[in-house]
Formats: sequence, structure tokens, C-alpha cells
Amino acid sequence: MSKPSIPRGTRDFGPKIMAKRKYILNTIEVVYQSFGFMPLETPAMENLSTLTGKYGAEGDQLLFKILNSGDYLKDIATDQFESKKLTSQISEKGLRYDLTVPLARFVVMNQNEVTFPFKRYQMQPVWRADRPQKGRYREFWQCDADVLGTNSLLCEADFIKIYKQVFSKLGLNDFEIRINHRKLLEAVVEKADASIHFKTITIIIDKADKIGIEGVKNELINIGLNESQCTIILSLLNKQKFNLENIGTIKNALPETDNAKKAIEDLSSLLDLLNHETDYVFLDGSLARGLDYYTGCIFEVVPTSVQMGSISGGGRYDDLTGIFGLKGISGIGISFGIDRIYDVMEELNLFPADGTNFTDILFCCMDDSAFQYCLPLADALRTHHIKTEIYPDAAKLKKQLDYANSKNIQWAAIIGENEMKNNVISLKNLISGEQQSVSKNELTGRIKNI
Repeated sequence: MSKPSIPRGTRDFGPKIMAKRKYILNTIEVVYQSFGFMPLETPAMENLSTLTGKYGAEGDQLLFKILNSGDYLKDIATDQFESKKLTSQISEKGLRYDLTVPLARFVVMNQNEVTFPFKRYQMQPVWRADRPQKGRYREFWQCDADVLGTNSLLCEADFIKIYKQVFSKLGLNDFEIRINHRKLLEAVVEKADASIHFKTITIIIDKADKIGIEGVKNELINIGLNESQCTIILSLLNKQKFNLENIGTIKNALPETDNAKKAIEDLSSLLDLLNHETDYVFLDGSLARGLDYYTGCIFEVVPTSVQMGSISGGGRYDDLTGIFGLKGISGIGISFGIDRIYDVMEELNLFPADGTNFTDILFCCMDDSAFQYCLPLADALRTHHIKTEIYPDAAKLKKQLDYANSKNIQWAAIIGENEMKNNVISLKNLISGEQQSVSKNELTGRIKNI
């Protein structure tokens, strides 16, 4: 019999890891709620017709497709075994690639019940058939917040503030918020007279941090651009502080096209909404966010003290719901990747020391009659939000205390014949080793106040 295993790019999470992951999730959720976002969940699987065509050709290739039930090959003739035809006949559903497209589908399906602007947050796993590597998994969680139904740049400003609040609460202070504008990229490509290749160019530019500027140039040449066109595009791929002076420099370098005007206007307005307080914020010309649906400001957050890709990203996608038939709904959102955030925080030792404390006090019963004695005491502690366990067997005290130490439990309430006779509890601090006798009525207050 072969050993049990899990698919590459997926992981099991034990209790200690889950406690740390929930610490991240809860931190993000509290910040989202403080900005007025409401929770939403959507199914793990969507119809393939919902997913395909929304992420570009490369994204479509990373969709996990779900096999239809039944004997689907029985009626397929051998001359039909061409991949796209076969896929449509054996697979109608796929695992969600992100949480944004399902959101757009939800809003279209529930447009009569949704109040705009619609602000939702969503924390669920997504799946991508990618090659597993450090910081990149086939199953991973995203923590999204989106606003649909407003063009206001106040949303962009709020998201930058959310970034700062979340990472400050997590203790992750070494990071950069990188911002760009898709229409700024379009203006650059227009200046290079290469608009016909815009989608391909954005995909290439988006790989700049992996392949370098020289690699970007080589790929641009491979798709047919000449040296002059490459020079124009590469000249604006630098990273600089997000301030009025640098926005002005970019404005002067571009012709006054509609795309350039819109991008410069949005970036300038966003700077004003932030009151020019742009610590951690950089204007990065190489930021492209290769997904097809982005149309305005785009974001990424990158840690600076750890070798890791982006730990959050997002942007404006004005026409996404239009794909499903609901026109004129502007949208913007961001997504935190908690798997990468977890890896960064683990490497920097940023998790709180008491984050894996699942139990505050363990009742150690020395004989069967002690269970009836401690049951109401345990219930009373729980009503005061004290995490309480009763060891389920009347085992030797050493075994019970070993169990408590293995779970980092601070207190042991030892109940034996003498304790029951005198109506007390022997309360032991497993960190200091100090032990004292307390009355039943004193127990709750003693634990809460120490």
C-alpha cells in the first residue's frame, strides 16, 4: 500500500500554523470592517463559461477544470479528440482562479438586491494550476475587498490606508506600496506606436522583477518591436517616490493623449486625497498587473526585508461586470495573499509569542469522582472567556502535566481526594512552578487577574 500524500502545491495546516493564519485573517478582517466592508462567500467552483476569457490566455491555462460526472467518453468519436473540443465535452466547471470574477458574477445575478456602492470583503481559497515554488502554491487563500458602483478615487485612497493599517497591526513595517495606472501604460505604448501589442507588452512588463530590464527588452524584440520602440517603453519602467514632482516628470515625457491625461489626472487627485502623505508609496512604471480586466490605478505591495514576490495587489476594473451583461458599473479591489504574508512573518519572527495558546487552564482529575467536581467549574470559566479543558482520563498526574506542557497551557487545576474534601483547587502555574490552594469561588477571579 502506497503512503498517503497530498497534491504538489497544497499543504496541510496543523493547529499551531492555523493559529498564526487566523491571526493574519482576523487582523485583515477587523481592518476591512472598520472601513465599512461587508462579508461575502461564493462557491469553490464556477461554470467555466464564467471563468474563461477573464484572465487572459495565460490565466486561462492555469484554470483547474473539474471533470463532469458520468461516462463522458462513451459517445465521443476518436476524430473529436482535439483538446478544446474535448474539454468542452468533459468539463463544464472549474475551481475559482480568484475572488474578483465570482464577485462580478454575484453582483450581476443579484443586481436588484445589491445597494451601490457595494462594499464587500471575501476570504476564501483559490486554485491555479501553476508550477509550485517558494511563495507560489496551487491552492492558496486570498483576502479581498472590493467596491462596485463608484468612480471615486476615495476608494483608491482608502485601500492605501488599509494597506498601511494591516501591515502596521501585523508588525510588518518593511514594505513598499507600488502604484501605477493602466492608462499610463497605454499612453507609453501609444508613444512607442505599439498599441497593437498592448496586452502582450503588459504581460512582458509584468515579469520585469523576474527577468530584469534586459529580459524585458529581449522579449519585446521577439514580438517585433524595434530598438527605438523598446527604448521608449523601457525609459518609463523606473520606480520613484509617489509625489507631484515625479508625476509632473512623467506628464512632460508623454504626448497629451486621452490615456495620458486620464492617468495623470487620477494619480494627481489620488495624491491630494492622501494629503501627500505617501510613506511607503512608490510610482512604479514596471507594474503592469497582467490580468486583462484592469483599467485604472493598479497596486502591489512588496516586502523589502525578505526575498518574496508581492504580498498584495489589485486595481480598478471598470468594465468587469459588463462581461456578464451589467454595463456601467465601476469597480476596484485589492487582495491580500495570506500564504505569502505568513511566510514573510515566519521568516521575520513577527508572530506574537502567545499566538498558539489554545488553552488557558487544564483540569487534572486524579480519580473518576473528580470529573463531577470540576465540570461546573470548567463551565463557569468558559462563560468568562477563559479557554478551559478537562483532561479526559484519570491518568497519572505526570502524564496530564506533560500534555499541558506540550500545548503551552499556563495553568493546571489539580483535583484529588483532598481538594474535594476541603472544597478547594490546587492551582499550579506551569511556567513558574508555583502552586497554591484556592477556593472554588476564587478560581475564576484568580485566573482572570493574574
